[in-house]
Amino acid sequence: MAKLTPAPALVPGVRGSVLGLASVTKTFPGARVLADVDLDIGEAEIHALIGQNGSGKSTLIKIIAGYHGADPGSRAWVNGSEIDISKPTSAKHDRLRFVHQDLGLFPELSATDNLALRGEFLVGRMHRVRWRAQADLTRTLLDRFAIGLDVDRPLSEATPVQRTIVAIAAALAGWEGGPGLLVLDEPTAVLPPKDSRMLLRIVRQLRDSGTSILYVSHRLDEVLQVADRVTVLRGGNAVATCPVANLDTQSLARLMVGQDVDPSYRARLPSADTRPLVMRARGIRGPFLDGVDLDVHEGEVVGIAGLPGSGRSELPYALAGALNGARGKMQIGTGGWRALPNISNIGISLVPADRTQQAIVAEFSVGENLTLSILSRFRWMGWIRKRRERAVAKAWLDTVKVQPPAFDLRVTALSGGNQQKIVVARCLAQNPHVLLLCEPTAGVDVGARQAIYEFLAGQALGGLGMVVSSSDTGDLLAICTRVVVMCNGRAVREISRDEITESAILHAMEEFVQV
Repeated sequence: MAKLTPAPALVPGVRGSVLGLASVTKTFPGARVLADVDLDIGEAEIHALIGQNGSGKSTLIKIIAGYHGADPGSRAWVNGSEIDISKPTSAKHDRLRFVHQDLGLFPELSATDNLALRGEFLVGRMHRVRWRAQADLTRTLLDRFAIGLDVDRPLSEATPVQRTIVAIAAALAGWEGGPGLLVLDEPTAVLPPKDSRMLLRIVRQLRDSGTSILYVSHRLDEVLQVADRVTVLRGGNAVATCPVANLDTQSLARLMVGQDVDPSYRARLPSADTRPLVMRARGIRGPFLDGVDLDVHEGEVVGIAGLPGSGRSELPYALAGALNGARGKMQIGTGGWRALPNISNIGISLVPADRTQQAIVAEFSVGENLTLSILSRFRWMGWIRKRRERAVAKAWLDTVKVQPPAFDLRVTALSGGNQQKIVVARCLAQNPHVLLLCEPTAGVDVGARQAIYEFLAGQALGGLGMVVSSSDTGDLLAICTRVVVMCNGRAVREISRDEITESAILHAMEEFVQV
């Protein structure tokens, strides 16, 4: 077990402390989400902030950003000067910059347009925009990152890591140097390993140039690679601040959860090769897809790996009939062959990659979100039988262990991990033959991640066939019985059972790109 030696705290308000927080507390109606949190970030330091979903990380960041006001008695300093964090917007400070998980970019617009919108347009006579100068300024801002981006093309054509770096450049626009803090919230949540490594290099470069960074992540291995110190939140309390040199993933996970968890969990599901087929797909074509064939057996979990643009992200949507322009044919269970996209209501459920934009209805309650897919079961003479709906929803909330299991609670009050459980439960409530999951643990902490893995493994043991598409090799290692590697829209390699390792997956992904 790694020895946890707390680092000596920097004192808020003195030289060396870029951001200091003391006794930060936040209470919402009926719940205290932060309790007397202290945090100090030094000059040119990468300071990681970790904790389970619901631990208070997001609330703390929103207080620093001036989105929430802290409770009376909470104090904060930026570069030695105290700032007021008691009211929303009052904490805004030019030395505090933010890149949120939702990057806040307009994909239809170019990098030049996006940076101008976040900063200011260069105008000349008659207040006309000087587009050439604007593009040159954008190139200057991005040159330090060496990402080879065409600043005049729409960001929808850029890679995820290029878009993330554009957001970082936009956040740092107008930064004249000197001490300040950049907050990065889950910057690698949906990045493949190669892109994550590139972004971590850039984060180190920013630190080496004098910028302090508050790095928020659920990926414990990244925290150990990039951070100088780490603060752990649990239940709204800061339970430890330690130099990362004294930690490993197991000790970090234990601090986050308060008990032993396995950050390298493996389900070890039995082979399903001899069991009946529950899905056959042939000649699946469409955007980024070039004739994919895929079989899924009863109780089998098939992983889909690949770099961005390989077709990995698009394949589950095509199989669910949710990808525009997709074509091919599919057979589900013992049914007949059907042509895409005419495959609705044939026993396939999809957990989309972005639960916030594609799955969760923010204005609805927990229960309403869960029962959206099965409302017809509660219909009676034009009315919804609420008592029956509540009973079914409560049973599913108990099954997937959502906390708190409250039907009427607004869904956005839940942590990301609990929201993901609701999306999975909603899909399973349809009794599908095949469950398709995209990025199933994106933005989910280590404790909730293991709970999701264990639940999905239990469903597989019960005979459910699954397809898991993920940029996180941890998902593929944890529960997949077979991994299909994609490149240029085709399935180029299959890795089965005992051969599934991180190095094997990464090697196959990168090998075929070079061919």
